[in-house]
Amino acid sequence: MPEAPVPATAETLPADQRAASPRRVALVLLLGLLALLGAGALRVSSRLGAQEELRQVAAAVAVPSVRVIHPRAVEPRPLLLPGRLQAWAEAPVYARTNGFVARRLADIGDRVTAGQILAEIDTPDLDQQLAAAEAAFATARAQRDLSARTAQRWNELSARQVVSQQATDERRGDLAARTAQLSQAEAEVNRLRALTGFKQVIAPFDGTVTSRAIDVGGLIVSGSTSSPPLFTVTDMRRLRLYVRVPQAYTGAMRDGLKATFSVPEYADRSFTAELTRTAGAVDAQSGSMLVQFTTDNASGALKPGGYAQVRLELPPEPTDTQQLRIPASALIFRASGTSVAVVDGDGRVAVKPVRIARDLGAELDIASGLEPTDRVIDSPSDAIRSGDEVRPTQNARS
Repeated sequence: MPEAPVPATAETLPADQRAASPRRVALVLLLGLLALLGAGALRVSSRLGAQEELRQVAAAVAVPSVRVIHPRAVEPRPLLLPGRLQAWAEAPVYARTNGFVARRLADIGDRVTAGQILAEIDTPDLDQQLAAAEAAFATARAQRDLSARTAQRWNELSARQVVSQQATDERRGDLAARTAQLSQAEAEVNRLRALTGFKQVIAPFDGTVTSRAIDVGGLIVSGSTSSPPLFTVTDMRRLRLYVRVPQAYTGAMRDGLKATFSVPEYADRSFTAELTRTAGAVDAQSGSMLVQFTTDNASGALKPGGYAQVRLELPPEPTDTQQLRIPASALIFRASGTSVAVVDGDGRVAVKPVRIARDLGAELDIASGLEPTDRVIDSPSDAIRSGDEVRPTQNARS
């Protein structure tokens, strides 16, 4: 049976192998030590990098980021507003006497002239009242004449001392009363005669009949403005165009300002009007001022009461320098006045006072204090001061 192999030992190894074993151990230990040192150095380097990154982030946070915009030049731009057309003159025609419509001589759309008869009213009650008043007037005149002759006789008798002075004074008083009664009767006759003149309904001026509320045989009751007028006569040769202008634009409303407008029924046509009057006050509820334009309507194309879309070309406010427009959010309010913050090329802030030419709500027109090349900070902090360092970013609105 073969013998088992003997395990190798230091004594059994050859001499060259016994010398190499300590060197291998030392090499392994050296490699391990180097690995530990490398891992430690890597760890220290990573920590130093994190600290440097943290320092850079802290430095970036210390310099605030701001949005900047560039002011825009103010150019004339149209202002579109709704308007309402009204006739130059419009008169509702009511009856001044009771009766029935005997004749109707005009209808809607008819062109009429001043004094033209529009309708005739039959007034049987008024005719009877006038006849009775004329009879009463005749009676009062006869009584006055009799009283005058009687008073004259008593004056002659009193002069010869045939009758008493008291009796004479009574006759004189009766004459004065009869004279007053005659005047009253005459006034009543004149009143009724004036009412008979309203049997004819006439046009107050040249124009067009735009409404009619009567027909032949209809009952007419005078003195009531709650009922519709018999006719409405409108002068539409010229029209008034009323527009409510927001308060921000009232400063540009001056006599002679031209406007163009369109109406729905003529979408492809444009009409012109000229500013003639302004209310001179802002309505507290709407925050706007009523202005009146005048337009010629000789062709009759425009209709009173219609809606119009008005276009106003408003020039900038006259100033020595060019006006610039910025958002209202860029404005800074301080005790020293209104100002804005601008950023130079080095990222330093300069707070500049400005003068506002026009407040448009979301935007402002600046009359002075800004240059077209300035970079204005949008929505600046209340604590911002001149000399502060900032990091500007471009605003999409600039």
